[in-house]
Amino acid sequence: MAARTVRRATAAMATGAFALTAAACTNPGTDGAGSTGPKDSAVVGIAYEPDTLSPLLGYGKDGNSKIFDGLLAFDAGMKLTPALARELPKVSADGLTYTYALRSGVTFSDGEPFTAEDVVFTYRTILDPKTNNPSRTELDALKSVEAVGDDTVVFHLKYPYAPFAERTVHAIAPEHVAGGQDVNTGAFTTKPIGTGPYVLSSWSKGEKLTFQANPAYWNGAPAVKKFTMAIIKDDDVRATRLRAGDLDGAILPPNLAAGFADDKAKKTYAATTYDYRTVTLPTHNPVAGDTAVRGALDIAVDRQTMVDKILEGAGKPAYGPVPTDSPWFARGTERRHDLAGARKILDEAGWKPGADGVRAKNGVRASFPLWYLSGDKLRQDHALAYASDARKAGIEIKTQAGTWEVIEPRMKTDAVLAGGGAPGDPDFDQYLLLKSTLAGDGFNNMAWYDNEAVDRALEDGRRTNDPAKRKAAYDTVQRELVDDPGYTFLTHIDHLYVVNDSWDGLTTQTEPHDHGLAAGPWWNVETWKPKNTGDTKK
Repeated sequence: MAARTVRRATAAMATGAFALTAAACTNPGTDGAGSTGPKDSAVVGIAYEPDTLSPLLGYGKDGNSKIFDGLLAFDAGMKLTPALARELPKVSADGLTYTYALRSGVTFSDGEPFTAEDVVFTYRTILDPKTNNPSRTELDALKSVEAVGDDTVVFHLKYPYAPFAERTVHAIAPEHVAGGQDVNTGAFTTKPIGTGPYVLSSWSKGEKLTFQANPAYWNGAPAVKKFTMAIIKDDDVRATRLRAGDLDGAILPPNLAAGFADDKAKKTYAATTYDYRTVTLPTHNPVAGDTAVRGALDIAVDRQTMVDKILEGAGKPAYGPVPTDSPWFARGTERRHDLAGARKILDEAGWKPGADGVRAKNGVRASFPLWYLSGDKLRQDHALAYASDARKAGIEIKTQAGTWEVIEPRMKTDAVLAGGGAPGDPDFDQYLLLKSTLAGDGFNNMAWYDNEAVDRALEDGRRTNDPAKRKAAYDTVQRELVDDPGYTFLTHIDHLYVVNDSWDGLTTQTEPHDHGLAAGPWWNVETWKPKNTGDTKK
């Protein structure tokens, strides 16, 4: 759960979406969204907006940023491939040195050449404590980075960190632009320049981001010349605008995506994910922080019913941040739905039912608030189902909707229906979510979870390249969450996208929690080709 991932699903760190002309947005039947011929523009509706477009502050850290490139990229199967590097890195025998040979002839969108110094600048700036990058701990293993000439970069690590190459999909910023500004507040945060396939043409905060193809892109100019990422927070509104023709595509919850099943002009794309929904149980809340209450809630919740009813089968029960079909999942940590067992835990801990069925202990009523994000139907449905299951065990949970601006100041004591998850290495899923030293650090460790065995295992898993030792470490983390849950994990969600059937080349990757931004069928929009309908109109 990266620092801001939970917040704006979090907003962002990498982007990819599309454009529509202004006329198409206001008059869906005209050229653009409504055109029946080949198209060179598109628009999609997504739910969350980036906080920043600067890689130095976290944007593009997981690749697919569209404005920028990383040294490496992920292909459709999530395999690392060269991007700004011309080949995969050479790794020393001790796992402490990674050497990247850079692609020649690459320029930034302003025409300036890309060199090794831009890579060094990017990583050194991220590691600078004065830089407000919420994901700096993801690069904790990095000791130093140096340029060898213009075309070679060498990373030196403090300890062997198995997934380091995956961290180098991080977007690279231009030193000649960003280096002369305040890293946290300068113009580069909203007016970026990169080497990627697209260039930002405008950003209307709260409304849309519009991009144009970079004609000098090193990997070939995209066929989709314009795209707009329309920020539409409400699920129902996205579905309505897609149906009206204002949008070419959108991410939708399962029940709304099902409404397009018979629309022959649209296709639905499903993506498996690491995206989970969880309830934070903050240590500083006298009820949610009680060990017995946490344990009871962990087995009172009916996860399978949530999958069946809320997700309509598009997902799976979650018992932690690692999906059950991942090779890193610890078998045997699945939790049964056991309402009788939950009641027994509470009885034995001294939480006794009152006249209204709500339990109390030492004058403290078993009641606490649970916040979810306004307009997010999936979070609302999860929150209501969770509260219903809890009530059957004698715990009163009061669900409340709010914006992140309302929710964030309350996170230390109030529960939150949160989301997170990142594919790839288990370090990505668990370190920011569970490390005790990150409690209260923005949106890291929102539950203020504190478990010494988990802290040790997280460090053990992070600091070795030995697969067996890493598996043992992350098994320990997951087993500790059974005995000492600081969150109630509910479901892992498959993402569903409904898109006009106007282009060839659409696929999905295994996706993180940050859905609808860099993820989605538009993760590779720069490679799309318009379908030949026999009409040559543009």
